Amino acid sequence: MSLAKELARSGIDVSDDLVRRRAASADFAWLSPVLQRRLPGEPADVVAWPRDGDELAACVAVAHRHEVPVTPRGRGTGNYGQAVPLRRGLVIDCTRMRRVLAVDDGWARVEPGVTCAALEGAARRSGQELALFPSTTQSTIGGFLAGGAGGSGSIDHGLLWEGFVASVDVLACVDAPGVEHVSGSATRPFLHAYGTTGVLAGARIRLDRAREWTGVIASFEDFGAGAAVGNRLLDASVPLRLLGVSEADLVANFPPRPFLPPDRASLRCVTPTGTVSAVIDMLAGGGGRVEGEGPRLVPVVTSLSYNHVTLRAKQADPAICHLQVSGPVLSDDPDAVRRCLPDGRLHLDAMRAGGVVGFGGLLISRFEAEPLLREGVIALTELGVHVVDPHTWSVWDGDGSVARTARRMDPDGLLNPGKLER
Repeated sequence: MSLAKELARSGIDVSDDLVRRRAASADFAWLSPVLQRRLPGEPADVVAWPRDGDELAACVAVAHRHEVPVTPRGRGTGNYGQAVPLRRGLVIDCTRMRRVLAVDDGWARVEPGVTCAALEGAARRSGQELALFPSTTQSTIGGFLAGGAGGSGSIDHGLLWEGFVASVDVLACVDAPGVEHVSGSATRPFLHAYGTTGVLAGARIRLDRAREWTGVIASFEDFGAGAAVGNRLLDASVPLRLLGVSEADLVANFPPRPFLPPDRASLRCVTPTGTVSAVIDMLAGGGGRVEGEGPRLVPVVTSLSYNHVTLRAKQADPAICHLQVSGPVLSDDPDAVRRCLPDGRLHLDAMRAGGVVGFGGLLISRFEAEPLLREGVIALTELGVHVVDPHTWSVWDGDGSVARTARRMDPDGLLNPGKLER
Protein backbone atom coordinates (compact mmCIF):
# COMPACT_ATOMS: atom_id res chain seq x y z
CA MET A 1 0.00 0.00 0.00
CA SER A 2 1.32 3.46 -0.89
CA LEU A 3 2.25 6.01 1.76
CA ALA A 4 -0.61 8.33 0.77
CA LYS A 5 -3.20 5.54 0.87
CA GLU A 6 -2.04 4.25 4.23
CA LEU A 7 -2.17 7.72 5.75
CA ALA A 8 -5.62 8.37 4.25
CA ARG A 9 -6.88 5.04 5.58
CA SER A 10 -5.88 6.29 9.06
CA GLY A 11 -8.23 9.26 8.58
CA ILE A 12 -5.43 11.81 8.04
CA ASP A 13 -5.94 14.55 5.46
CA VAL A 14 -3.34 13.83 2.79
CA SER A 15 -2.68 14.90 -0.79
CA ASP A 16 -0.45 14.00 -3.69
CA ASP A 17 -1.86 16.81 -5.85
CA LEU A 18 1.03 18.60 -7.59
CA VAL A 19 -0.19 22.13 -6.79
CA ARG A 20 -0.58 21.37 -3.08
CA ARG A 21 2.76 19.52 -3.00
CA ARG A 22 4.57 22.47 -4.57
CA ALA A 23 2.98 24.93 -2.14
CA ALA A 24 4.01 22.76 0.83
CA SER A 25 7.57 22.30 -0.46
CA ALA A 26 8.62 25.96 -0.64
CA ASP A 27 9.52 28.72 1.80
CA PHE A 28 11.10 32.18 1.55
CA ALA A 29 14.49 30.82 0.47
CA TRP A 30 14.00 32.82 -2.74
CA LEU A 31 15.32 35.81 -0.76
CA SER A 32 18.75 34.27 -1.38
CA PRO A 33 19.95 34.17 -5.00
CA VAL A 34 22.36 31.40 -3.97
CA LEU A 35 19.68 29.13 -2.46
CA GLN A 36 17.27 29.95 -5.25
CA ARG A 37 19.68 28.37 -7.74
CA ARG A 38 20.68 25.38 -5.61
CA LEU A 39 17.48 24.16 -4.01
CA PRO A 40 15.88 21.25 -5.87
CA GLY A 41 12.87 21.97 -8.00
CA GLU A 42 11.11 18.69 -7.22
CA PRO A 43 8.44 18.91 -4.50
CA ALA A 44 7.62 16.33 -1.85
CA ASP A 45 5.73 13.24 -2.98
CA VAL A 46 2.98 13.57 -0.36
CA VAL A 47 1.68 16.24 2.05
CA ALA A 48 -0.17 15.42 5.27
CA TRP A 49 -2.10 17.71 7.64
CA PRO A 50 -2.43 16.02 11.06
CA ARG A 51 -5.00 17.49 13.43
CA ASP A 52 -3.66 16.21 16.74
CA GLY A 53 -0.77 14.41 18.38
CA ASP A 54 -2.05 10.94 17.50
CA GLU A 55 -2.30 11.78 13.81
CA LEU A 56 1.15 13.40 13.94
CA ALA A 57 2.63 10.25 15.45
CA ALA A 58 0.86 8.15 12.80
CA CYS A 59 2.40 10.28 10.03
CA VAL A 60 5.89 9.74 11.41
CA ALA A 61 5.35 6.01 12.00
CA VAL A 62 3.98 5.34 8.51
CA ALA A 63 6.76 7.34 6.87
CA HIS A 64 9.37 5.41 8.85
CA ARG A 65 7.90 2.07 7.86
CA HIS A 66 7.98 3.17 4.21
CA GLU A 67 11.54 4.53 4.68
CA VAL A 68 10.37 7.91 3.36
CA PRO A 69 12.08 11.23 4.24
CA VAL A 70 10.03 13.49 6.51
CA THR A 71 10.08 17.31 6.46
CA PRO A 72 8.07 18.96 9.29
CA ARG A 73 6.61 22.34 8.32
CA GLY A 74 5.05 25.38 9.97
CA ARG A 75 3.84 28.19 7.73
CA GLY A 76 6.87 28.29 5.44
CA THR A 77 8.06 31.75 6.50
CA GLY A 78 11.70 30.66 6.96
CA ASN A 79 14.42 32.10 4.75
CA TYR A 80 16.98 29.31 4.49
CA GLY A 81 15.10 26.44 2.89
CA GLN A 82 14.35 24.95 6.33
CA ALA A 83 10.98 23.69 5.10
CA VAL A 84 12.13 22.69 1.60
CA PRO A 85 12.50 18.90 1.21
CA LEU A 86 15.83 18.08 -0.43
CA ARG A 87 14.91 14.42 -1.02
CA ARG A 88 11.18 14.60 -1.68
CA GLY A 89 9.25 12.23 0.61
CA LEU A 90 6.58 13.43 3.05
CA VAL A 91 5.93 16.99 4.23
CA ILE A 92 4.00 17.12 7.51
CA ASP A 93 2.17 20.46 7.69
CA CYS A 94 1.38 21.09 11.38
CA THR A 95 -0.77 24.20 10.96
CA ARG A 96 -3.98 22.37 11.93
CA MET A 97 -2.55 21.46 15.34
CA ARG A 98 -3.38 24.88 16.70
CA ARG A 99 -4.74 24.44 20.22
CA VAL A 100 -3.58 26.52 23.15
CA LEU A 101 -3.62 23.77 25.77
CA ALA A 102 -3.01 25.85 28.89
CA VAL A 103 -2.11 29.39 29.92
CA ASP A 104 -0.46 29.51 33.34
CA ASP A 105 1.33 32.22 35.28
CA GLY A 106 4.38 32.96 33.15
CA TRP A 107 3.99 30.07 30.69
CA ALA A 108 1.75 28.68 27.96
CA ARG A 109 1.51 25.10 26.70
CA VAL A 110 0.65 24.86 23.01
CA GLU A 111 0.49 22.62 19.99
CA PRO A 112 3.02 23.40 17.23
CA GLY A 113 0.55 24.94 14.77
CA VAL A 114 -0.56 27.81 17.03
CA THR A 115 0.37 31.13 15.45
CA CYS A 116 2.24 33.71 17.47
CA ALA A 117 -0.60 36.18 16.91
CA ALA A 118 -3.20 33.72 18.25
CA LEU A 119 -1.10 32.91 21.29
CA GLU A 120 -0.50 36.60 21.98
CA GLY A 121 -4.27 37.04 21.98
CA ALA A 122 -4.78 34.14 24.39
CA ALA A 123 -2.04 35.41 26.68
CA ARG A 124 -3.53 38.92 26.67
CA ARG A 125 -6.82 37.54 27.95
CA SER A 126 -4.92 36.37 31.05
CA GLY A 127 -3.10 39.69 31.52
CA GLN A 128 0.08 38.37 29.87
CA GLU A 129 1.89 38.52 26.55
CA LEU A 130 4.44 36.52 24.59
CA ALA A 131 7.96 37.15 25.85
CA LEU A 132 9.31 36.77 22.31
CA PHE A 133 7.89 36.47 18.80
CA PRO A 134 9.23 36.77 15.24
CA SER A 135 8.59 39.64 12.85
CA THR A 136 6.14 37.45 10.93
CA THR A 137 3.46 37.25 13.60
CA GLN A 138 1.47 34.63 11.66
CA SER A 139 4.39 32.21 12.02
CA THR A 140 3.57 29.10 14.02
CA ILE A 141 5.20 28.42 17.36
CA GLY A 142 6.58 25.12 16.05
CA GLY A 143 8.04 26.79 12.99
CA PHE A 144 9.57 29.55 15.11
CA LEU A 145 11.19 27.07 17.50
CA ALA A 146 12.49 24.88 14.68
CA GLY A 147 13.74 27.62 12.38
CA GLY A 148 13.79 31.01 14.10
CA ALA A 149 16.05 32.86 16.53
CA GLY A 150 14.89 36.29 17.72
CA GLY A 151 12.36 39.04 17.26
CA SER A 152 10.17 41.36 19.28
CA GLY A 153 11.16 40.92 22.91
CA SER A 154 14.76 39.91 22.17
CA ILE A 155 16.11 43.11 23.74
CA ASP A 156 14.88 41.86 27.13
CA HIS A 157 14.70 38.11 26.66
CA GLY A 158 17.45 37.24 24.20
CA LEU A 159 17.17 34.49 21.61
CA LEU A 160 14.63 31.69 21.72
CA TRP A 161 17.09 29.21 23.30
CA GLU A 162 17.94 31.64 26.13
CA GLY A 163 15.01 30.86 28.44
CA PHE A 164 12.03 31.27 26.12
CA VAL A 165 11.34 27.52 25.97
CA ALA A 166 10.64 25.63 29.20
CA SER A 167 10.05 22.28 27.53
CA VAL A 168 9.25 20.56 24.25
CA ASP A 169 7.37 17.37 23.40
CA VAL A 170 9.14 15.58 20.55
CA LEU A 171 8.55 12.48 18.43
CA ALA A 172 11.43 10.28 17.31
CA CYS A 173 11.38 8.95 13.75
CA VAL A 174 10.74 5.25 14.48
CA ASP A 175 7.98 2.72 13.79
CA ALA A 176 6.05 3.48 16.98
CA PRO A 177 7.04 6.96 18.19
CA GLY A 178 6.08 8.00 21.68
CA VAL A 179 6.21 11.55 22.99
CA GLU A 180 9.54 12.41 24.62
CA HIS A 181 9.24 15.29 27.10
CA VAL A 182 12.42 17.39 27.22
CA SER A 183 12.90 20.33 29.57
CA GLY A 184 15.38 23.05 30.53
CA SER A 185 18.76 23.20 28.86
CA ALA A 186 18.17 19.77 27.28
CA THR A 187 15.79 21.49 24.82
CA ARG A 188 18.68 23.24 23.03
CA PRO A 189 19.35 20.55 20.35
CA PHE A 190 15.68 20.71 19.34
CA LEU A 191 15.67 24.49 18.75
CA HIS A 192 16.68 25.99 15.40
CA ALA A 193 17.42 22.44 14.21
CA TYR A 194 14.92 22.44 11.28
CA GLY A 195 13.20 19.30 12.59
CA THR A 196 16.30 17.13 12.14
CA THR A 197 16.32 16.08 15.81
CA GLY A 198 12.65 15.12 16.09
CA VAL A 199 9.17 16.27 15.17
CA LEU A 200 7.80 18.88 17.58
CA ALA A 201 4.43 17.86 19.00
CA GLY A 202 4.12 20.68 21.55
CA ALA A 203 5.97 23.17 23.72
CA ARG A 204 5.77 25.16 26.93
CA ILE A 205 6.93 28.70 26.29
CA ARG A 206 7.48 31.84 28.30
CA LEU A 207 4.95 34.60 28.84
CA ASP A 208 5.55 38.00 30.43
CA ARG A 209 3.18 40.38 32.17
CA ALA A 210 1.18 42.37 29.64
CA ARG A 211 2.17 45.96 29.03
CA GLU A 212 0.60 48.72 26.97
CA TRP A 213 2.95 49.34 24.07
CA THR A 214 3.33 52.34 21.77
CA GLY A 215 5.16 52.62 18.46
CA VAL A 216 7.44 55.60 17.90
CA ILE A 217 8.91 56.48 14.49
CA ALA A 218 11.55 59.15 13.92
CA SER A 219 13.65 60.19 10.94
CA PHE A 220 17.25 61.42 10.71
CA GLU A 221 19.34 63.17 8.10
CA ASP A 222 21.79 60.29 8.08
CA PHE A 223 21.96 56.69 9.26
CA GLY A 224 24.85 57.29 11.66
CA ALA A 225 22.85 59.80 13.69
CA GLY A 226 19.93 57.38 13.99
CA ALA A 227 22.21 54.52 15.03
CA ALA A 228 23.91 56.73 17.63
CA VAL A 229 20.55 57.62 19.22
CA GLY A 230 19.57 53.96 19.11
CA ASN A 231 22.70 53.09 21.07
CA ARG A 232 21.90 55.81 23.61
CA LEU A 233 18.42 54.36 24.11
CA LEU A 234 19.98 50.96 24.76
CA ASP A 235 22.62 52.39 27.10
CA ALA A 236 19.92 54.22 29.06
CA SER A 237 18.08 50.93 29.60
CA VAL A 238 14.86 52.38 28.22
CA PRO A 239 12.27 49.56 28.14
CA LEU A 240 11.92 48.49 24.51
CA ARG A 241 10.17 45.58 22.88
CA LEU A 242 11.67 46.39 19.48
CA LEU A 243 14.17 48.88 18.03
CA GLY A 244 15.30 49.14 14.42
CA VAL A 245 17.27 51.63 12.33
CA SER A 246 17.31 51.68 8.52
CA GLU A 247 19.14 53.92 6.12
CA ALA A 248 17.22 56.04 3.62
CA ASP A 249 17.85 53.82 0.57
CA LEU A 250 16.06 50.98 2.39
CA VAL A 251 13.26 53.19 3.73
CA ALA A 252 12.49 54.08 0.11
CA ASN A 253 11.40 50.44 -0.35
CA PHE A 254 8.86 50.58 2.49
CA PRO A 255 5.15 51.15 1.79
CA PRO A 256 4.59 54.91 1.33
CA ARG A 257 3.51 56.38 4.65
CA PRO A 258 3.67 60.01 5.86
CA PHE A 259 5.74 58.88 8.86
CA LEU A 260 8.38 57.20 6.63
CA PRO A 261 9.98 59.96 4.53
CA PRO A 262 11.93 58.06 1.84
CA ASP A 263 14.87 60.49 1.77
CA ARG A 264 15.74 60.14 5.47
CA ALA A 265 17.05 57.37 7.71
CA SER A 266 14.39 55.86 9.97
CA LEU A 267 14.44 54.78 13.63
CA ARG A 268 11.43 52.76 14.76
CA CYS A 269 10.78 51.42 18.24
CA VAL A 270 8.11 49.89 20.45
CA THR A 271 8.18 51.14 24.04
CA PRO A 272 5.75 51.16 27.01
CA THR A 273 3.26 53.99 26.76
CA GLY A 274 4.56 55.49 29.99
CA THR A 275 8.07 55.98 28.59
CA VAL A 276 7.09 57.58 25.25
CA SER A 277 7.87 61.15 26.34
CA ALA A 278 11.36 60.15 27.52
CA VAL A 279 12.01 58.34 24.23
CA ILE A 280 10.83 61.33 22.21
CA ASP A 281 13.12 63.64 24.20
CA MET A 282 16.12 61.41 23.48
CA LEU A 283 15.26 61.19 19.76
CA ALA A 284 14.88 64.96 19.44
CA GLY A 285 18.06 65.55 21.45
CA GLY A 286 19.97 63.41 18.96
CA GLY A 287 18.75 65.32 15.92
CA GLY A 288 15.73 63.14 15.19
CA ARG A 289 12.41 64.34 13.86
CA VAL A 290 9.51 62.44 15.40
CA GLU A 291 7.23 61.44 12.53
CA GLY A 292 4.57 59.54 14.45
CA GLU A 293 3.71 57.78 17.70
CA GLY A 294 0.85 55.75 19.08
CA PRO A 295 -0.35 52.19 19.75
CA ARG A 296 -1.59 51.93 16.15
CA LEU A 297 2.04 52.06 14.97
CA VAL A 298 3.11 48.92 16.88
CA PRO A 299 2.17 46.51 14.04
CA VAL A 300 3.79 48.87 11.52
CA VAL A 301 7.07 48.87 13.43
CA THR A 302 6.90 45.08 13.81
CA SER A 303 6.33 44.61 10.07
CA LEU A 304 9.44 46.67 9.25
CA SER A 305 11.90 44.71 11.36
CA TYR A 306 14.38 41.88 10.80
CA ASN A 307 14.12 40.14 7.42
CA HIS A 308 10.97 41.99 6.45
CA VAL A 309 13.43 44.72 5.43
CA THR A 310 15.14 42.24 3.10
CA LEU A 311 11.78 41.14 1.75
CA ARG A 312 10.81 44.70 0.81
CA ALA A 313 14.21 45.39 -0.73
CA LYS A 314 13.96 42.16 -2.76
CA GLN A 315 10.49 43.07 -3.98
CA ALA A 316 11.82 46.43 -5.15
CA ASP A 317 15.00 45.00 -6.70
CA PRO A 318 15.24 41.24 -7.36
CA ALA A 319 19.02 41.57 -7.86
CA ILE A 320 19.77 42.17 -4.17
CA CYS A 321 21.05 39.77 -1.55
CA HIS A 322 21.71 40.03 2.19
CA LEU A 323 23.98 38.95 5.00
CA GLN A 324 23.05 38.78 8.68
CA VAL A 325 25.61 40.78 10.61
CA SER A 326 26.28 41.95 14.15
CA GLY A 327 28.86 43.85 16.16
CA PRO A 328 29.63 47.41 17.34
CA VAL A 329 31.33 48.33 14.05
CA LEU A 330 27.93 48.36 12.33
CA SER A 331 27.08 51.62 14.07
CA ASP A 332 30.64 52.81 14.82
CA ASP A 333 31.85 52.69 11.21
CA PRO A 334 28.95 51.95 8.86
CA ASP A 335 30.83 53.24 5.80
CA ALA A 336 33.53 50.59 6.24
CA VAL A 337 30.85 47.90 6.52
CA ARG A 338 29.02 49.10 3.42
CA ARG A 339 32.20 49.07 1.33
CA CYS A 340 32.58 45.31 1.79
CA LEU A 341 29.89 44.60 -0.81
CA PRO A 342 28.53 46.43 -3.89
CA ASP A 343 25.90 49.04 -3.04
CA GLY A 344 25.95 48.01 0.62
CA ARG A 345 23.10 49.32 2.79
CA LEU A 346 22.44 48.70 6.47
CA HIS A 347 19.48 47.90 8.64
CA LEU A 348 19.97 47.31 12.39
CA ASP A 349 17.84 45.51 14.98
CA ALA A 350 18.62 45.67 18.70
CA MET A 351 18.76 42.38 20.57
CA ARG A 352 20.29 40.59 23.52
CA ALA A 353 22.52 37.62 22.72
CA GLY A 354 24.63 35.84 25.29
CA GLY A 355 23.60 38.44 27.87
CA VAL A 356 24.93 41.38 25.81
CA VAL A 357 22.59 43.98 24.29
CA GLY A 358 23.61 45.53 21.00
CA PHE A 359 22.82 45.85 17.33
CA GLY A 360 22.67 43.05 14.82
CA GLY A 361 21.02 43.39 11.46
CA LEU A 362 21.35 43.14 7.73
CA LEU A 363 23.86 44.21 5.13
CA ILE A 364 21.83 44.38 1.92
CA SER A 365 23.75 44.64 -1.33
CA ARG A 366 23.68 44.01 -5.05
CA PHE A 367 24.37 40.37 -5.90
CA GLU A 368 26.92 39.92 -8.66
CA ALA A 369 28.50 36.51 -8.06
CA GLU A 370 28.87 34.10 -5.17
CA PRO A 371 32.71 34.38 -5.03
CA LEU A 372 32.37 38.15 -4.61
CA LEU A 373 29.87 37.57 -1.81
CA ARG A 374 32.32 35.23 -0.05
CA GLU A 375 35.09 37.81 -0.39
CA GLY A 376 32.76 40.31 1.26
CA VAL A 377 32.25 37.94 4.20
CA ILE A 378 36.02 37.73 4.66
CA ALA A 379 36.34 41.52 4.55
CA LEU A 380 33.54 41.95 7.08
CA THR A 381 35.11 39.40 9.42
CA GLU A 382 38.41 41.28 9.26
CA LEU A 383 36.50 44.42 10.35
CA GLY A 384 35.23 42.58 13.42
CA VAL A 385 31.73 41.94 12.06
CA HIS A 386 30.12 38.62 13.02
CA VAL A 387 28.43 37.20 9.92
CA VAL A 388 25.67 34.58 9.85
CA ASP A 389 25.38 33.12 6.36
CA PRO A 390 21.76 33.15 5.11
CA HIS A 391 22.78 31.39 1.89
CA THR A 392 23.00 27.87 3.29
CA TRP A 393 20.43 25.32 4.42
CA SER A 394 22.82 23.67 6.88
CA VAL A 395 21.93 23.50 10.57
CA TRP A 396 24.51 25.23 12.77
CA ASP A 397 25.86 22.68 15.28
CA GLY A 398 28.66 24.31 17.23
CA ASP A 399 29.24 21.60 19.85
CA GLY A 400 27.93 18.59 17.96
CA SER A 401 24.90 18.18 20.25
CA VAL A 402 22.42 18.50 17.39
CA ALA A 403 24.07 15.69 15.42
CA ARG A 404 24.26 13.48 18.53
CA THR A 405 20.58 14.06 19.25
CA ALA A 406 19.65 13.42 15.63
CA ARG A 407 21.43 10.07 15.63
CA ARG A 408 19.42 9.05 18.70
CA MET A 409 16.03 10.40 17.62
CA ASP A 410 16.38 9.62 13.92
CA PRO A 411 18.57 6.52 13.59
CA ASP A 412 17.77 6.03 9.89
CA GLY A 413 18.38 9.65 8.87
CA LEU A 414 14.87 10.36 7.55
CA LEU A 415 14.18 13.70 9.26
CA ASN A 416 14.71 16.61 6.85
CA PRO A 417 17.74 14.84 5.34
CA GLY A 418 20.52 16.95 3.86
CA LYS A 419 20.11 19.80 6.36
CA LEU A 420 22.41 18.38 9.07
CA GLU A 421 25.85 16.82 8.76
CA ARG A 422 25.51 13.72 10.92
